[in-house]
Amino acid sequence: MALVEERMHEIGSDEWSGGASVGDFFELLKPRVMSLVIFTALVGIVLAPGGVHPLLGAVALLAIAVGAGASGALNMWYDADIDRVMSRTAGRPIPSGRVTPEEALSFGLVLAVLSVFTLGVALNWAAAALLAFTIFFYAVVYTMWLKRSTPQNIVIGGAAGAFPPMIGWAAVTGDVSLASVVLFLIIFLWTPPHFWALALVKSDDYARAGIPMMPIVAGNASTRRQIVVYSVIFALIGLAPWALGFGGMVYGVTAGVLGAIFVGLSVDILRTGDGPHARKVSMRLFLFSIFHLFALFAVLLGERLATILAG
Repeated sequence: MALVEERMHEIGSDEWSGGASVGDFFELLKPRVMSLVIFTALVGIVLAPGGVHPLLGAVALLAIAVGAGASGALNMWYDADIDRVMSRTAGRPIPSGRVTPEEALSFGLVLAVLSVFTLGVALNWAAAALLAFTIFFYAVVYTMWLKRSTPQNIVIGGAAGAFPPMIGWAAVTGDVSLASVVLFLIIFLWTPPHFWALALVKSDDYARAGIPMMPIVAGNASTRRQIVVYSVIFALIGLAPWALGFGGMVYGVTAGVLGAIFVGLSVDILRTGDGPHARKVSMRLFLFSIFHLFALFAVLLGERLATILAG
């Protein structure tokens, strides 16, 4: 409670007038991030052995989505002070004055409790516990601690965005497995090069907000080298579903080709350095990384659905 009161004072809640619309609260959920959560969780549900009734699967997916939205709302509540000084976040509901900090906090907490309780009652408490931990990890460990204290914020904090397929898997089976851990690792290792590519472009924004992103703390050259290292590791782990047998030949070829392109784009960033095309090259990797991750999970989903329909 003391932390909440202190944070309200730091944010300066008296500056907000409220009067939020439904759309403003929906924006608090970070719908673009939520769409990735829903999709990767769906893949975890479909790939899990044994299957689940479609209605229960839909409930699980909804609970995971609401939990992700709760994390987003709590993140925006705590980060309202830095969102105000960053160009890409200044228009969010809280810094723009459309939602009060108190409303965002209450909204996030209610959704968090509701999502965990629903998943536990409808499916199982193992999945619910994993969802609760994910919300805690993103809202507290990443947002309140790592984001403002270490350039490794994205590396460690990326775990929060990597849990959804594991939660989906656990919703069906009641536990985790090597396959679900691999799905987790694919997203976990994708996160650093994805966000560092953006950080190279938006470093002035992060510096103005006092966020110790890698380019600010270690420099652009070091960040580019680390992007290459993580890109290679990500490309290799991307082949793991094929190597372990829960991804087919189509997946293996897709992962191999996209992984090679991903590494190539990361090397381009390294070669370009701080040249005139540096921002363009970094954005190219950032945008391709979104397609890359979506394609990997889409092929896994497609192969599994084809097997189900054929059998």
